[in-house]
Amino acid sequence: MENRRFVLLCVMGVLLFMLYRAWQEDYGPKPEDQYKQASVPTQVQTSLDEDQPPAQQAKGDVPSIEAAPSREAAVAEKQQISEPAGGDIIKLRTDRLYVEIDTAGGVLRQVQLLGIPVSKDAPGQDLHLLNNSLPNYFIAQSGLVARDAEAPDHRSLFEAARSEYTLAKDADSLEVRLDWKQGQRTVTKVYGFKRNSYEIDLKYEVHNGDAEPWVLSPYLRYWRTAYSEAEEPPFIQSFFGIGWYEQKPDDGGYRYTKLDFDDLEDEKLSVQQTGGWLAMQQHYFLAAVVPPEDQTHSYFAQPKRIENGMGQAQGYAAGYIGQQETLEPGGSHVFNSRLFIGPMLQGKLDDVAPGLELAIDYGILTLLAEPLFWVLDKLHGLTGNWGFAIILLTLIIKLAFFKLSEHQYRAMARMRKFTPRIQSIKERYADDREGMQKAMMDLYKKEGFNPLGGCWPMLVQIPVFIALYWVLLQSVELRQADFALWLNDLSAPDPYYVLPVMFGVSMWLQQKLSGTAMTMDPMQQRMMTIMPIALTGFFAFFPAGLVLYWLVSNVIGIAQQWVITRRMDKEDAPSK
Repeated sequence: MENRRFVLLCVMGVLLFMLYRAWQEDYGPKPEDQYKQASVPTQVQTSLDEDQPPAQQAKGDVPSIEAAPSREAAVAEKQQISEPAGGDIIKLRTDRLYVEIDTAGGVLRQVQLLGIPVSKDAPGQDLHLLNNSLPNYFIAQSGLVARDAEAPDHRSLFEAARSEYTLAKDADSLEVRLDWKQGQRTVTKVYGFKRNSYEIDLKYEVHNGDAEPWVLSPYLRYWRTAYSEAEEPPFIQSFFGIGWYEQKPDDGGYRYTKLDFDDLEDEKLSVQQTGGWLAMQQHYFLAAVVPPEDQTHSYFAQPKRIENGMGQAQGYAAGYIGQQETLEPGGSHVFNSRLFIGPMLQGKLDDVAPGLELAIDYGILTLLAEPLFWVLDKLHGLTGNWGFAIILLTLIIKLAFFKLSEHQYRAMARMRKFTPRIQSIKERYADDREGMQKAMMDLYKKEGFNPLGGCWPMLVQIPVFIALYWVLLQSVELRQADFALWLNDLSAPDPYYVLPVMFGVSMWLQQKLSGTAMTMDPMQQRMMTIMPIALTGFFAFFPAGLVLYWLVSNVIGIAQQWVITRRMDKEDAPSK
């Protein structure tokens, strides 16, 4: 009895906690003045840090971006906030991406993911992962910083041969070349795009024709608001912040680390290491930068407000500063890095960079979750439908735990058998709780029955169920995935609440079949009665794919329970 009370209280506590988190996310207090004005700016403030002294050497081999621009350049930029500084827009299209590049700084100001709609209600509107307008402001700035010299940064004006590029049907790659020249020093900034890929190569072809050495470092900075154009399912709190592949100081290996945007106010990131990567992440999507793995870089992340005369919002900046190189007179060098701007497709990210797949974070149950998704993906390959794949996966899981479930249902059936005797003991010892517990233990001992026997099989399965929950929650492959009839988006709640109601009915039937309510005290019975109703309301806000899994699991469980109960009734029936 105490065990049942404990389990029920735990379940109710978890549900209340999740409801509280969801309420806080949707209706709780928001930071003041996050968006003072939501109008679209023509140009945002793009200085890295205008109050820094003139260009100087930073500690070690990696200079500070904040220290690179001169005070004069910062002042000039302030005067250009309302003007585009003469930049032209280059438009580019591949089979996966639509990109806009500003020749002022070579900034990536627009990246649309072709064929990935913003929402199910707007199938023709592709998602802007990078976008240079509020409230979902998100751009990628990059350039070179020089010691005691000029170099093209994210404010310098480049020249381009064309204003429009399209990946040809018979081509596998496409390049956009931006040229900068000052005296005898030249830089060509090259963006490279590939067919069937969300990767973008970024390199600088540098030549120093001057009589003095030229000391340079590359950098890239993502800069965004904590706002996403992509729809988020209600009552689902996903990670929104910075992730990076951190080098461990003890053994030189790497680990995935993440930091929520809200935490950047108190915990700015500043890490110097060899290799790794850094990404700005949101549910299903990320924008990552991958420098050369054999060089030393500095990764950084910090709050940085976005503002101009037309609007302002809280922003966050994150990126890297690359290893410093010295170009002697007449010398040349190529700086390389790679970007990934797209969906977190499983089985694809590690091809971009080691450890990038860890951004799909299943937490401590990764060892269970990854095989589960592998099976789910194979079933989708067979059926062509993620809904049917979820049903088949649920069936496979139930078959794998058949023996454990059988033990659990047999224990429940035996409990029903003892219900009259337990009721008799409860009536006999109504005023003597200690005596009632002793009498029940004597009964269990005499009959060789363990009342906890039905609980342990359920507890063993809980990690698998939680791992599958995270698989269904984190998989971009299920985003806006059709199933059947009215269910045209497994990542969104059932619009007509049919699945949650069916789940509630299935839970009620399971309770009736188990018959354990008769052995509970009135308070426990009331909780068991309320539970299906409460979970029905709770699951009404869950993605349909998750509710489908629990519904199918319950239906299979009811069938198992019914068969096992009837079998035991026949075994216990007296022979004629």
